[in-house]
Amino acid sequence: MEQPAAKPEVTVIRMERVAVSSMQDPETVVAEDINWTVQAGAYWVIGGLQGSGKSDFLMMTGGVIPPLRGRYRLFGEEMPIFDDARLQVRLRLGLVFDGGQLFNHLTVRENVALPLRYHRNLTQAQAEPEVRAVLEAMDLMPWADSTPGALGRNWQKRVGMARALMLKPEVLLVDNPLGGLDLRHMQWWLGFLGQLSKGHGLMGGRPVTLVLTTADLRPWKGRAHQFAVLKDRRWTLLGNWEQLEAASGELVQELLTVEQTKME
Repeated sequence: MEQPAAKPEVTVIRMERVAVSSMQDPETVVAEDINWTVQAGAYWVIGGLQGSGKSDFLMMTGGVIPPLRGRYRLFGEEMPIFDDARLQVRLRLGLVFDGGQLFNHLTVRENVALPLRYHRNLTQAQAEPEVRAVLEAMDLMPWADSTPGALGRNWQKRVGMARALMLKPEVLLVDNPLGGLDLRHMQWWLGFLGQLSKGHGLMGGRPVTLVLTTADLRPWKGRAHQFAVLKDRRWTLLGNWEQLEAASGELVQELLTVEQTKME
């Protein structure tokens, strides 16, 4: 019997000799000579200790800051994208900031509705059915009418994720998703990200391409597909978990021995 043809791989991110600057000091290089290709449906984790530049790298990948040098293309389009003519390409990517970066004068419901109101020109009432669906799926309805200041960090991070999902991005960047969370919320994030990778109902069952940052690689064993490390301005592709474990001990040891509550 003739086998069906394999689906061609789609490149969503391609970087060639990219250098990344610090968001705090644009003259400071935090990473350089990055050559990286991300295929649709991949699940990447980028490891690095505090101060390694992984958040700066993710902000550059999200188009918040431009590459210092080199070439970066998202779905074949040059990044960063600021012009309206190419905005729809940029909106195929979602970005979740560490801590959520929420607007404290708005309620949770209003924060989550912002992408729909701004990019689809919907009123709050028109956006409400989609907002409610996301809030319910992420257990956020009890806090829908609270402001972010009334929530703990655990829930603020989750609201930031909800907002990033409103436009149903094909690629999702998440900065330090497990940072500062208690065990219950860590487990929720690991499970929810796994569902997004495989195809969550909120995304119509379509797998989302994931790129995350972390200071501890261990929770991602058996979950992420590919790993890379940022250390001393150097970008190192490690491959899958087996290749990570076979890598130089000096390169990954710190990221495998971070003190962490045992996860059952």
